[in-house]
Amino acid sequence: MASDTQIRTYIVGPIQTNCYVVVSKGHAIVIDPGASGAALAKELEGLQVDAIIATHGHGDHVGGVRALADATGAPFWIAEPDAERATHSGSPGGLGIAYDDDAPMADRFLEEGDVVTVGDASFEVIGAPGHTEGGIVLLGEGVAFVGDTIFKGAVGRTDFKGGDAAVLARTLRKLKGIIPPETVLLPGHDAQTTMAAELRSNPYLQ
Repeated sequence: MASDTQIRTYIVGPIQTNCYVVVSKGHAIVIDPGASGAALAKELEGLQVDAIIATHGHGDHVGGVRALADATGAPFWIAEPDAERATHSGSPGGLGIAYDDDAPMADRFLEEGDVVTVGDASFEVIGAPGHTEGGIVLLGEGVAFVGDTIFKGAVGRTDFKGGDAAVLARTLRKLKGIIPPETVLLPGHDAQTTMAAELRSNPYLQ
C-alpha cells in the first residue's frame, strides 16, 4: 500500500456493518456506508470524497448512502444488478430490519475489470455474485474489500432474495485464483482476515 494511503474502519448500523474509507492525497472513497451517512460526512470533513461504493445492495451496506451523498456531493457507484435493490434499502429486508434510507439511483454501474482510483491507490473491480446478483470485490494495495462474500471462517448467506449458493461457490473458486494469499480481506462484518488463513481453514474455500 502506498505510504500515504490509509484505510479507516467505521462500524455502523444495527447489525454492525464495516464501513471502510480509503484516504490518499486528500481524497477519499467510502465503501459500504450502511448507516450514519451524515455522521460519516462529518468525520470526513476536509477530504474530497470522490465516490461512495457499495459491494452489494443490501440495506445494511447502503442505508447511509443518501445522507452521505447529500452532505458531500459524492457520486454513488454499484454494480447494475444490485442498483434497484439498493433503492429500497429503507424498507425492511430479509432480517426484518429497516435501514436509514433508500439509496439513490446509481451514478455509475461498476463492472468487472473497472479500476477505482483514489489519490495514489487503485483497486480492481471483480464481479462476485452469489450473496446477491451484483456483488463485487475491490482488490488492490494489498487488501480486498470483500463485502459479504467471504467472512473469517464463513461466507455470506444465500437464502435472501437474489442469493444463490451454486453461484457463490463459483465466485469463491474464481477468487481463489485471483486474490494473492498474502492479501488482507476486509469483510462487510466482523474481523478482518487474510486469504492465506481462509484458504487453510475456511471450509467454503477448500
